[in-house]
Amino acid sequence: MRPGGRVLAEPPSLLATGVRLPEVRWAALALLLFLVAWPLQLAGAPAPLWWGLYLACCVAGGWEPAWAGTTALRERTLDVDLLMIVAAIAAASIGQVFDGALLIVIFATSGALEALVTQRTADSVTSLLTLAPERATLLVNGPGGGAREREREVDAADLAVDHVILVRPGERVGGDGVVVDGVSEVDQAAVTGESVPVRREVGDEVLSGTVNGTGALTVRVTRAASDSVIARVVALVSEASRTKAARQLFIERVEQRYSLGVVVATLLVFTVPLALGQEFRPTLLRAITFMIVASPCAVVLSTMPPLLAAIANAGRHGVLVKSATVMERLGRTQVVAFDKTGTLTQGAPEVVDVLPVSGRSRDEVLRLAAAVERHSEHPLGRALVRAADTPAEQDDDEGPRAAEDFRALPGRGVEGVLDGRRVQVLQAADRGGEGGEGLVGTVVDVLLDGERVGSVVLRDALRPDAPDAVARTRALTEDVHGHPVHLLTGDDAATAADVAARTGITAVHAHLLPEQKAAVVADLERRGVPVMVVGDGVNDAPALAAASTGVAMGRHGSDLALETADLVVIRDELTAVPAVVALSRRAHRLVVANLVIAAAFIVTLVTWDLVGALPLPLAVAGHEGSTVVVALNGLRLLRRGAWGA
Repeated sequence: MRPGGRVLAEPPSLLATGVRLPEVRWAALALLLFLVAWPLQLAGAPAPLWWGLYLACCVAGGWEPAWAGTTALRERTLDVDLLMIVAAIAAASIGQVFDGALLIVIFATSGALEALVTQRTADSVTSLLTLAPERATLLVNGPGGGAREREREVDAADLAVDHVILVRPGERVGGDGVVVDGVSEVDQAAVTGESVPVRREVGDEVLSGTVNGTGALTVRVTRAASDSVIARVVALVSEASRTKAARQLFIERVEQRYSLGVVVATLLVFTVPLALGQEFRPTLLRAITFMIVASPCAVVLSTMPPLLAAIANAGRHGVLVKSATVMERLGRTQVVAFDKTGTLTQGAPEVVDVLPVSGRSRDEVLRLAAAVERHSEHPLGRALVRAADTPAEQDDDEGPRAAEDFRALPGRGVEGVLDGRRVQVLQAADRGGEGGEGLVGTVVDVLLDGERVGSVVLRDALRPDAPDAVARTRALTEDVHGHPVHLLTGDDAATAADVAARTGITAVHAHLLPEQKAAVVADLERRGVPVMVVGDGVNDAPALAAASTGVAMGRHGSDLALETADLVVIRDELTAVPAVVALSRRAHRLVVANLVIAAAFIVTLVTWDLVGALPLPLAVAGHEGSTVVVALNGLRLLRRGAWGA
């Protein structure tokens, strides 16, 4: 395989995942031993034979939870797993070895399914990490070095800033960088979400893990491997996998007290009937059954599977949630505040109108401006050239030409010579007349030999998905909680109002310094309104920190914004913001449903055991069945359809 040619791996199959998990292997061994012992018992085989197989089954399926429970007990923590082991040993001690072994088999199978659910969730997230290629082709001398470049295969992880790499057709780009030679189409769908390959040529940025098309590219690395987009994904996934949701931590605190209560209640269920003259064997069996059905295994497992599955699903769609706590908190969002530049807008100007003076044409004004700006690297200049290069703005026989004797006029504009005449493009105040009434943006005047021939109006280009994203966000917040979507920007009021009108935002805050953005957010938070702030720049970091939830647009976001934010939209899709809020709310509903299911099983089985005669096998099946049900219920959020549901 060529360097960097590794393809995006799908999560391993369910069978492959199970084989590599020790919990699954031990549970399978316990089940096998049980299935061998049970027919021998039914067939009347010698008791020592099937007794030995049942005991081996108990050891295979119970040694790991017994060890974990004993370790926890030494740390003065009562693990519910230990209650199951004690119940199995107690059952075997009174001759109910079949029931004890059945308890261990079902308990081990339940634990294996829990481990499988958790591992599948982790695999779904970490499959994103296989985007990064393992190897890259390093050009030792680099382009323009005089000598012929020598190629050397290196680990992509060893690439450093200013290294120059060769990316052949069909290979994955080895590192984040800028194209210094070549032209190709690059498939960025896995990283940025763009549905079609994009043209990349000299000066364009390429990202690690994207797939090169038919042309060869020479790329100068601009970020070390540890700072690449994929590396940030690794860091965020690792962070998320180590955290627990606030509700989970609360349940675990309650679990300790509840488990102690189960032990006390079990002793009472055993000792009180004995004191009243009941027989020892049935009384002990009832107490064992009570301990099993009253244990909170399903309650403990109710929270994390839905939240971890939601994190995995969001990760597949380019949204990296830093912790389960964040995923839980997302659903409580009542107000969403968007930054303007680089968030709702692309942070790059576009031509919105050309205003020629009498006797001049729009095409002439734009052609003159582009002729001078072809030598300029200013964003306004690039926007003028792009507009002039579109077919609608070109003459039939030739496109815009470049002026000679280009000269920058610091703080004013640029000038050059075209066909022996001096052309200037100078920034001017926003003009309200001359056909430009109501337009908002930056205005540049185009002069020919000192005489103005027209003006061009430019403004920040809106992201194509911004209006849809705002509309979806409003449906989740304003329509539900009555709070409007907010716009936070340091721009003037007219520019802010223009962007707000184009996106459908009604609450506008303009002329804000970074600390003032944070103050607006803090004021809303003080009123008890959970706020989500969406931004990308250094000036957004204080507001991101002040909000209940901070969202960074990751592709071009500043390092400070990415570090401060609670989640990162690495594909720069604004519609992912309302989608992940909706996903969090679905996860919350599943958590509540799981808790109700778990509580219903416990109440029903405990009542049956205390009032009637609940058979031990049925108690085991009901208790462990509830654990399996809540685990699989949480796994539903791994479905791809759950993202857009």
